[in-house]
Amino acid sequence: MHEKLFDPLKIGAIEAKNRILMAPLTRGRSTQPGSIPNEMMATYYRQRASAGLIISEATGISVEGLGWPAAPGIWSDEQVEGWKLVTNAVHEEGGAIVLQLWHMGRLVHPDFLGGNPPVSASATCAPGHAHTFEGRKDYQPARALGKDEIARVVGDYRHAAENAKRAGFDGVQLHGANGYLVDQFLRDSSNLRDDEYGGSPENRTRFLREVLTALIDVWGADRVSVRLSPNGETQGCDDSDPPATFGAAAKVVEELGLGFLELREPGPDGTFGATDVPKQSPLIRQIYSGPLVLNSDYTPEQAVADIEAGRCDAVSWGRDFISNPDLPERFRQGAELQPNVNVPQSWYLPGPEGYIDYPMLTKSEETVGG
Repeated sequence: MHEKLFDPLKIGAIEAKNRILMAPLTRGRSTQPGSIPNEMMATYYRQRASAGLIISEATGISVEGLGWPAAPGIWSDEQVEGWKLVTNAVHEEGGAIVLQLWHMGRLVHPDFLGGNPPVSASATCAPGHAHTFEGRKDYQPARALGKDEIARVVGDYRHAAENAKRAGFDGVQLHGANGYLVDQFLRDSSNLRDDEYGGSPENRTRFLREVLTALIDVWGADRVSVRLSPNGETQGCDDSDPPATFGAAAKVVEELGLGFLELREPGPDGTFGATDVPKQSPLIRQIYSGPLVLNSDYTPEQAVADIEAGRCDAVSWGRDFISNPDLPERFRQGAELQPNVNVPQSWYLPGPEGYIDYPMLTKSEETVGG
């Protein structure tokens, strides 16, 4: 019934063995202090290596860019060594994994920055609360990055990409979604600049282009991808004209020839900006000619329909991969999916519970619904 999902797919230089990709999922299990990946994380990714491609959890490119408790980083030698445990585990199981590069911008609380303000496209403040090691705290106003600082941040992305290569990843993905720094530059509610990085949609994509160009210098375009969320308000970021803004972003991705583009388009019940705003993927599909991956709240049947209709080439699943490490096999067998337990606490709290203790299919279960 779901055979189309098991067709191999070439996404840039990566040969995906199926079209069931694992979406990036923040899990907060790195070793502290130092935000260092560890053996438990390697076990978690090893269990899920049957995905056509794993996109890693969002990973901080610098101290400045990481504001989530116990999320991992990729700026230090210790982090590189920790990530080698993960990439080796995935490769031993015949899988492929790319590292998602993350700068949270104004969503970093000053507690992570020695009391200093976070940085963003403009001097704005996100609504709501930040997660800190001491619990929830109100977001604080960000300061605008100067042009010389923008070049420095682009350099931080380049350094992170170089470290990802040292750590053994198969490529990198730029996190350009969900109201984080790249998104803060893209959208006109958070980008109030009057220089060449602000104003028109083309100007607001300049930072995106510069970062992607740096990543391509390190990896080659066919091992670089980007995730965008071309929807409504997301963690306080919104845009007055999504077709113009994300059409311009898609044009950048097309001109640079990236390995693939992933779009997160949640429905009314999605996390990080549930929305009923019209989806931009049909427009983006007309502009970007490379492999397109869609994400959010898909059933296998819906994924097959969108792939067969040419609306996308693959689909990435997030929460279903948390509780179903062998998700592709469950789809293949038509087996029942296990629900997430102790949600949302187990998504982010330390320890193995709700992380690496979800069982694989047993022989008796494989016939259920198959």
